[in-house]
Amino acid sequence: MGLKRNVSLSTGLRYKGQGPMLTYVLHRIGGLGMAIFIAMHLFASFLESQDWRIGSRVGDVLNDVYMNPVFQLFIFFCIFFHAINGLRITILDLFPKLLDHYREAIWIEWTIFWVVYGFAAFVIITAEMGG
Repeated sequence: MGLKRNVSLSTGLRYKGQGPMLTYVLHRIGGLGMAIFIAMHLFASFLESQDWRIGSRVGDVLNDVYMNPVFQLFIFFCIFFHAINGLRITILDLFPKLLDHYREAIWIEWTIFWVVYGFAAFVIITAEMGG
């Protein structure tokens, strides 16, 4: 007999898991964003190496997409959040006594993330402005 849950979509969307749930969701989004970027990069490289005229154009379009500063900000968000959150998870797995302080670990993670991501965003934005 399977587990049956009667939870509506609106109830699920109103769930307020706060920090732990947000890090869970963003970790998955970060991994998916990185996978999309890698697949797109490999596909663009493949198409540009071919002798087809249309393949080269599609590869150029894909290169233009991931050279866009908005996409770069998104991919850096994905990479940094996924890496820092994964490091937090690893540390808590290696030192189980720290699990009593997992909410504090999330705050430390967010602090480190915003410092690192803020610097990367600053560099991307100033480079785009010609600085």
